[in-house]
Amino acid sequence: MKRSTTRAAPEVAVEHRGAVPDGSADYARSKVTAVFGHAPEPVLFARVRLTMAADPAVARPALAQANLDVNGRLVRAQVAAETMPEAIDRLHDRLLHRLRRISRHWEARRGAQPLPGPHEWRHDAEPAQRPDYYPRPVEERELIRHKSFTLASESPDEAAFDMESLDYGFLLFTDVETGQDSVIYHRGEGYRLAQVTPREDRHDPVAVPLTISPHPAPRLSVPAAIHRLESIGLPWVFFLDDDTARGNVLYHRYDGHYGLITPA
Repeated sequence: MKRSTTRAAPEVAVEHRGAVPDGSADYARSKVTAVFGHAPEPVLFARVRLTMAADPAVARPALAQANLDVNGRLVRAQVAAETMPEAIDRLHDRLLHRLRRISRHWEARRGAQPLPGPHEWRHDAEPAQRPDYYPRPVEERELIRHKSFTLASESPDEAAFDMESLDYGFLLFTDVETGQDSVIYHRGEGYRLAQVTPREDRHDPVAVPLTISPHPAPRLSVPAAIHRLESIGLPWVFFLDDDTARGNVLYHRYDGHYGLITPA
């Protein structure tokens, strides 16, 4: 949805790391500024980070990341490519796609009926390419990122909206109806909800296409969660921590190491 506004477009702050080609900052600034008119609310701030990986083994060494403050809500996008101009072009496309999807969510949360177009909910239809994680040998992988925060208490609709805004592949949150630590993620043409103890008899209506995993979260220690992550071959695993009895997510980082998300 394109909206007119009298607010002046903010300057796009651009950071770069590694051997980023000359002219990339200006190109990124112009491509990101071009999407502002498609935001459902005014863009208050924008920051872009461009990174060229030094490791020659990385298949797509050019990484472009953007964070937009859309009237107080963070919208994030991240893509990787073989060259920096290609990464910036894909970043523009991903931001544009994300803002259009978020506009639909925005209207739905204001009370409008959700009317997705053809393949609107298809995650695999998105134009940009997510960064793969580096295939670091298992014996070299370490848990090097531990993020702990207070989980938002919200509905699956709100969690799906936040996940789309942040450009995440999953989102850990507290389901407001059941009070359970839960994870929402893309599945087929809609969303999938995983919970500590699944409940399919929900009373609150859900606007997004949602299915509920019938499998309870396994109770594991962090080392056991790492073993499970490697065994199932997926990018992340949701589990009930053996010590805290809270829902955690262990995931593969872009650099091939592990990250862990826990409730505060």
